[in-house]
Amino acid sequence: MRHVAIIGRPNVGKSALFNRLAGRQISIVHDQPGVTRDRIGATCALGRAPFEITDTGGIGSDPDPDFAESVRQGAFIAMESAQVILFVTDSIDGMTPLDGEIARLVRSAARQVILVVNKVDTPAHESRGFEFARLGFRQTLTVSAAHGRGISELVHAIESMLPEPSPAEDAAPRETPRLALVGRPNVGKSSLVNAILGEARTMVSEVAGTTRDAVDVETCFEERSYILCDTAGIRHRSKHSTSVEVFSVMRSEKTIRRADINILVIDATTGVTSQDKKIAGLIQKAKKPAVIALNKWDLVPRADRPESEVMRERIDHIRAELFFLDYAPVVVLSALTGENLRRLFTTVEKIRQHSTRRAGTGELNRVLRAAMERQPAPSRGSRRFKLLYAAQAKESSSARIQPPLFILFVNDPRLLPDSYQHYLAARIREEWEFPGLPILMRLRGREGVNAEMDPV
Repeated sequence: MRHVAIIGRPNVGKSALFNRLAGRQISIVHDQPGVTRDRIGATCALGRAPFEITDTGGIGSDPDPDFAESVRQGAFIAMESAQVILFVTDSIDGMTPLDGEIARLVRSAARQVILVVNKVDTPAHESRGFEFARLGFRQTLTVSAAHGRGISELVHAIESMLPEPSPAEDAAPRETPRLALVGRPNVGKSSLVNAILGEARTMVSEVAGTTRDAVDVETCFEERSYILCDTAGIRHRSKHSTSVEVFSVMRSEKTIRRADINILVIDATTGVTSQDKKIAGLIQKAKKPAVIALNKWDLVPRADRPESEVMRERIDHIRAELFFLDYAPVVVLSALTGENLRRLFTTVEKIRQHSTRRAGTGELNRVLRAAMERQPAPSRGSRRFKLLYAAQAKESSSARIQPPLFILFVNDPRLLPDSYQHYLAARIREEWEFPGLPILMRLRGREGVNAEMDPV
C-alpha cells in the first residue's frame, strides 16, 4: 500500500488534517498540545486510488516530557516507511525555530516532502505562507484542515508524488476482521499489540492513560490479515483528569461497538476488578463477539503449585466474576514473553468460523422442543410460555463476524423469563457450540407483541 506520513511540531493541526484526509473523525483534536502520542493509520480515499496515511505525535512535545522520546521515535519510524511526507506547520504562529529543526530531520529521511502551511482559513490569509519559503522545500501548499480549504489540491499533489497503485490495491477491499483490545489502564493492551506486530508500534508506559486514540493497525498473523484496534484504558468517569481523557474513553467505547471481535484484556496478577466488569458489560450490551485475554501470566506467582492448577483456579475466578460474559473463551497469555499468542489467534479464527454456522430449521425446532419437554417453562398464573416455531436468521448489519440470531415465534414473549432464555440458549450451544458469540433471540408473539431479548 502506498504510504504518506504526517509530521510536525505539537498543535499545528496534524490530527485535524489526518481526519480530513481520512474522511472521518479518528484522531482526537484538542487545543491541548501533545494529545496524539501513537502512530495512527487510516486510508485516504479522496483521490483516484486509496493510499495509507499515518498521524504522528508532535515532535518536541515539551508538554508531555514522559513520552517525548517515544513520540519522536514513532515519527521517525513513520517517515522511514512513507513514500511522501507531509510536513505540517502553523500559519498563525509563523515559522518557529522548532520548525527549522524538524525541517532538517525531514530532509534526512530522503523522502519526497510537501510543506503544508495549515490554518490558512481564507484567501486573505494566503500571505502567511510566504515566510515558510525560507525552509527551502520545493512543494508548498496552504490549507485549512478545519474548514477543508485546499484539501483537494493537497490530495492531487500527493498522488503526483506517489507511485502508481498496484492491481491488488485497485481491487475491492478485503473482509479483514477488526479486533479491538479493550480494558482498564495498564493491563497490557499496547504491549499485546506490539507483541503481535513484532515492533514497538504503540507506546507502552507505566503511566495510566498513555494511549489516547483508538489506534488501528493492519497486520498479518500466520498469513491471515487482521486490523488491531488498541484503545485507551477505560476507567471510571470520576477519575478522568482531563477532557482529552473523556474523549479517549468515549472513543474506546465506540470502538467496542464497531469491532468484529472484542478482546477484553485482564491483568492476571490482580484478577477481575469492578471496572473490568463494567467494560465486560459494555461488550455484552453491544452484543459483540468476545475473547478474554488473561495477560501478564509470566508475573503470576506459582508458590510451588502445578501451573495447570494455578491456571484453572484463575480461569474459574474469571468465569465466576464475569458470569454474564460466559460465552467468551479465556486465553491465558503473556505479551512480554509471547506465550500463547498463537492460541489467541486460533481462538479468534474459531469464532470467525463458527459465526458462519447455520442451525437447520428442522433440527433447531427438534432441539428446542426436546429441551422444553425435558424442562417445561415456568407458568405465570394460568399461562405458560409456548414455542410455536423457531428459525435462525441473518442480522442485517454489515459486521464481518455476526452472532447467531434466532427468531422464535411464541404465544406471548412476556411469558419467557430470563432464566428460561438462558436454559434454551445453553441447549443451542450444546448442539452448535458458537464459541465467543453471543446468542441473540427475537420473539414474535401471536398478538403482535414482539420482544428483543438480551444476548446470552
